[in-house]
Amino acid sequence: MRGAFVALESTVIAHGLPWPVNFETALAMEKEVKKQGSIPKTIGIIGGNIKVGMTKDELRYLSTAKSVMKVGTAEIAVATALKKDAATTVSATLKLADREGIEVFATGGIGGVHRDVEWDVSQDIIELSKTNMIVVSAGVKSILNVEKTLEFLETFQVTVIGYQTDSFPLFHCRHSKFPVSISVKTPEEIVEIFKEKQRLEIEGAILVANPIPVEYEVPYNELMKYIETAISEANSKRISGKGLTPFLLGRLSELSNGKTLEANIALLKNNASLAGKIAMAMMRT
Repeated sequence: MRGAFVALESTVIAHGLPWPVNFETALAMEKEVKKQGSIPKTIGIIGGNIKVGMTKDELRYLSTAKSVMKVGTAEIAVATALKKDAATTVSATLKLADREGIEVFATGGIGGVHRDVEWDVSQDIIELSKTNMIVVSAGVKSILNVEKTLEFLETFQVTVIGYQTDSFPLFHCRHSKFPVSISVKTPEEIVEIFKEKQRLEIEGAILVANPIPVEYEVPYNELMKYIETAISEANSKRISGKGLTPFLLGRLSELSNGKTLEANIALLKNNASLAGKIAMAMMRT
């Protein structure tokens, strides 16, 4: 597939945000990509059919449909074989975008290693290690065990690059105590590194850590209080697996009186905008 295409995931539509914010945000992300001259391709599964580039009606449907599966790479075939509606996580979106030759993908934050759980590691990291793509995110969600997540990314040889930052962002927060060893200033530099990886036949994604706009940032100490409360509630209710992240993000929004929801929307649009710029830079080189 030739063109300045940007893949967008659909889990944020079906599971990450409430109606009608989910639908409005999906349209807003596509608009941000288009502003940069690129073409958005939101990916999802409807009635077992894989959609790479959903229509407005399909986006609305997935925003309101009941019993929408949340699928990683491992569950794609289940959704298609059983004719289910499904929203794609980072791992599934990576896999399906790669099948279409798309090389740039914008998301919110990738999955990683959960806190206070003996073993809960996202499929996202494995797919990032295998798929040649530029993935723009606001780092990882601060609800995760960030240190272990970064260690897993290093172990699985995922190239992590800070965009105009020396500090690894934490979704709602611009900065953290974790430095990034590689930092770039322009989309063109990201493309140069990606193309060099391709030339050298080094597989795996480039994870671009793009901090949330400063005006929407939630202060770290304030956010940690909300997170500790939400995680404690999740543990008491024995919520785990695919349901854990949506529960935690929902509770954070409630505990912060909507601050984290506003931040979530802002960073999604910001990432879509940067991905659009990268896709256009890719076309020019």
